[in-house]
Amino acid sequence: MEILPGRGVAMVRVGETRAEVEARLGPPAHPGIPARSVYDTEPSLVVDYDGDVVELVELGCSGDGGEQATVDGVQLTYRFMDEVVAELTELGHRPEPCDSGYAFRAGFTIFSTGSRHAADLDPLATPDDPREIVEGVGIAPAAFWLG
Repeated sequence: MEILPGRGVAMVRVGETRAEVEARLGPPAHPGIPARSVYDTEPSLVVDYDGDVVELVELGCSGDGGEQATVDGVQLTYRFMDEVVAELTELGHRPEPCDSGYAFRAGFTIFSTGSRHAADLDPLATPDDPREIVEGVGIAPAAFWLG
């Protein structure tokens, strides 16, 4: 699924209302959480709301064989973090370290929660292999990430 830096994805855009999102996607998979909704899409879509307006769009990692998040032809999720950062840098995106990954001034982040291990991508990886896998992408205006 192609991300639109700073804006979201084709199905959900920053600034849309909850009613607009749910008219397209249906109700969230786990209703009753007003500030954050998870939608049953491939890859999974997590939307943070400020009141009833989309503030942040996140895409999860689908794992092997599933649809992944992309930008400018670069697969972002389910790849080694260092490889993704290198490819994005070659395209002119400048990474800035943040809590669990990197933020980009274009209006997105890539992150790892540590729930995947290098062996998920490299069968020769040892148990102590430190390579991180990009497990998700956050999309919002650059000010959301970088102030």
